[in-house]
Amino acid sequence: MADPVVTSLAAQQAHLGRPLRFDEYMHEALYGASGFYTVGGQAGRRGDFLTSPEVGPLFGAVVARWIDAEFQRQGRPDGFTVIEVGAGPGTLARTVLLAAPHWAGRYVAVEVSEAQRTRHPDGVRSLPELPEGQRPGVVVANELLDNVPFRLAVFDGAWREAHVAVGADGTVSEVLRRAPEEWATFMPRTAPHGARLPVHEAGARWLSAARAALASGGTLLCFDYCTARTAALALEPWRTWLRTYRGHERGDHYLRQPGAQDITTQVCLDQLPEPEVVRTQAQFLQRWGIADLVEEGRAAWEAAAARPTLDALRMRSRVREAESLLDPAGLGGFLAVEWRA
Repeated sequence: MADPVVTSLAAQQAHLGRPLRFDEYMHEALYGASGFYTVGGQAGRRGDFLTSPEVGPLFGAVVARWIDAEFQRQGRPDGFTVIEVGAGPGTLARTVLLAAPHWAGRYVAVEVSEAQRTRHPDGVRSLPELPEGQRPGVVVANELLDNVPFRLAVFDGAWREAHVAVGADGTVSEVLRRAPEEWATFMPRTAPHGARLPVHEAGARWLSAARAALASGGTLLCFDYCTARTAALALEPWRTWLRTYRGHERGDHYLRQPGAQDITTQVCLDQLPEPEVVRTQAQFLQRWGIADLVEEGRAAWEAAAARPTLDALRMRSRVREAESLLDPAGLGGFLAVEWRA
């Protein structure tokens, strides 16, 4: 039986009359009718990779504190709305609301995968895309930008653009074509042969649109693994930043088994609109009181240790969660980046 993703890729190639650009290939492999996220790929302990919200409820509790602070900073507006984009199965939404934040308003969870939207918690409005006319106070995205389909540059004596071709026998291969001249504004003039670099064309568009949708003075907050300058990635082995994941393990080459694995990249900040605030995730969590929440958890556990309850066990887990979330070699080294309307 023909692979449905490869069949769809071949049909798009025939329609376009050319091989697909890498971002077109990635979109189909992840979000197409038989794509990775469409058919059930997801974050979580039973999923394919672990993100900060799945470590435990502590991350959401700290994000809830930040949202409360934004609500206050923006003057406690009526109808204050939080929009989370790339909400996955709703883990962050669930833990933010569990923390009983003080802001009185709406929580909108945006997720393209219908299968994952069915798992969103009660109390949120679940949508496949950013709603029009909503004017949210804050937009939050955790590990979204790394999954937005990107174009791919390859150095072969000069910078070229990677395209994906599907042969008559269903073989998927890479084809290099001349790169757009405007890429020279952020690409290094030379690089090791075979070096690759992501081009965040769609990511920059999404970020600008999300920022423009904010209410006056609103804030867009993104957590992701980032690099300050694109040129720095050219000197790294491309497999360190162009990654695939499946079943909590690194996957195969990005052209193998399209639709069966996640595809993700390091995010280059110099290709995006300039942010107002850049912190590591560890710094963000410390700024918004993770230490207080951990101490609260420790005290609650000690008070209930003789007769532990489920709530006390959850509070005890905050110590372990904080260690993972603050690890500078892991999640703590991610960046928390803020843009204002």
